Amino acid sequence: MAQFNNIQELLDDFKDNVIREAKSNLKTKGNLNSSLKGYVKESKNSIQISFEMESYGAFVDQDVKGNKSSNKGNKQSESPFKFGTNSSLIGKAKGGMSGIMTKWVKQKGFQWKDKKTGRFMSYKSMGYLIARSIYSKGLKPTLFFTKPFEKYYDKLPDELMEMFGFEMETLFDQITKSNFKK
Repeated sequence: MAQFNNIQELLDDFKDNVIREAKSNLKTKGNLNSSLKGYVKESKNSIQISFEMESYGAFVDQDVKGNKSSNKGNKQSESPFKFGTNSSLIGKAKGGMSGIMTKWVKQKGFQWKDKKTGRFMSYKSMGYLIARSIYSKGLKPTLFFTKPFEKYYDKLPDELMEMFGFEMETLFDQITKSNFKK
C-alpha cells in the first residue's frame, strides 16, 4: 500500500476542486454561491471532510418533487424532497412561497403581460403563478454539487479509500445530511 506524505493536502485539494467547480456550475453569484465552503480536519486516527452551503442548496442540487409531478425524465421520482410535506422553511416565510416568488420577481424587474387585457400583471400575480407552477411541477435537479463531488471523489487514490474506508455513497450521504445547513 502506498504511503501518502500529506493526506491533509490531498483532501484539501479534493475539497477545493469540488467547491470551485460547484460554484462555477451555479448560474448566479448569489447567496448560495457565496455560502459554499468546505473543511478538512485531520486527526491522528481519523479525518473529517465537511461542506457547507445555504440550506436550500440541497433542494437546488437534488431537485424537489412537485405535488402533481411525475417527471421521470429528470429523476424526480428518486428525489428525497417533495413539496407539500410541511418540512420546508419556505412555507413558513412571510407570504409563503408566493411571497418569496413575488419578492424574487420584483428583484429581477420583469413582468408578464396578461393575454386577455394586454396589461402588465402585478408582481403578486406573477409570484403566485410561479409558486403554483413550482409547487405542482417541482424543480429539476441541477447536480451543481453532486457532479463535481463524484468527479473528484473518483480521482482520489484507491489506497486512500482503503486506508480510511471511504465509501462514496456513505460519505456523500453524511456530508449532505450533516453539512448542508447553515
